[in-house]
Amino acid sequence: MNGTSLFDRLGGTPGISALVEDIVGLHMENPVIRARFRPYLEQPEKLAATKRHLCAFLEAGSGGNAQYTGRSMQDAHRGMNINETEYMAALDDILQTLRKHAIDQQTQNDVLAIAYSLKGEILRV
Repeated sequence: MNGTSLFDRLGGTPGISALVEDIVGLHMENPVIRARFRPYLEQPEKLAATKRHLCAFLEAGSGGNAQYTGRSMQDAHRGMNINETEYMAALDDILQTLRKHAIDQQTQNDVLAIAYSLKGEILRV
């Protein structure tokens, strides 16, 4: 989109932070996946670390300056046995959040393309 990075189209660091907050909030309420996320409510330090890692991952992967130091997608999801329904529920939450933040359609498509490219590293690993 006219040479504008995905990072900038997502609102830079503040925009990505706001997106992560809303995505995690939706995951906590989504009946398909909330059981995986609600335990974090009792571990605020782990929840905060997870959000920081997700912000850094999204920023680094979208052209920002953050350095992602977390685990690989496959290692982060290993043993979770995530199924297709759960994966799609998470994507629905991401798409809902992008729309809420008035992210344009092309940027939504770009984010979903990246998410789909990671699917094999997340499902049933």
